[in-house]
Amino acid sequence: AMPAWAEPLPAKGSVEVLFTPWDDAEGALLRVLGEARKAIYVQAFLLTSRTLGRALIDAHRRGVAVAVLADREMVANGDNSQIPKLVEAGIPVGLEVRYQSAHNKIVLIDPEEAHPIVVTGSYNFTFSAQARNAENLLILRGNPPLAQAYLANWRRHRGDAVAFAEGGVR
Repeated sequence: AMPAWAEPLPAKGSVEVLFTPWDDAEGALLRVLGEARKAIYVQAFLLTSRTLGRALIDAHRRGVAVAVLADREMVANGDNSQIPKLVEAGIPVGLEVRYQSAHNKIVLIDPEEAHPIVVTGSYNFTFSAQARNAENLLILRGNPPLAQAYLANWRRHRGDAVAFAEGGVR
């Protein structure tokens, strides 16, 4: 059987689009993270923004189940990666090692609940993506089948990832 997302999904809910450097994509992301009640799933190529790192730790501390997948090379070679801070705070992090680049930039908010949010686009979770780069960010609300497709893909990636401690990152 084909996976659920192999068939076109109906467009539902609302679409918010932001373009940097003009729009406050980071602010929009922070608002969305603040709305999370049950779970946040992240796929990050780069996560160096201290503000976003703090928002994920805050969500974890208020009882939201936060889980992160990150590109191993970017964590190992990145001076400003926030990933080690997330690990220290007790957030489970998987490192993606299977790809040339684990280039997804995705945040799933409450994907199994009635009002899920899918955030995606070219936008890396960095200061540069907001201040220096030309990026786009889409915030897709109220489309449960879409959120479930993204969550299934997140879980498929987690199955191939290595735990932070085993990733050889110091």
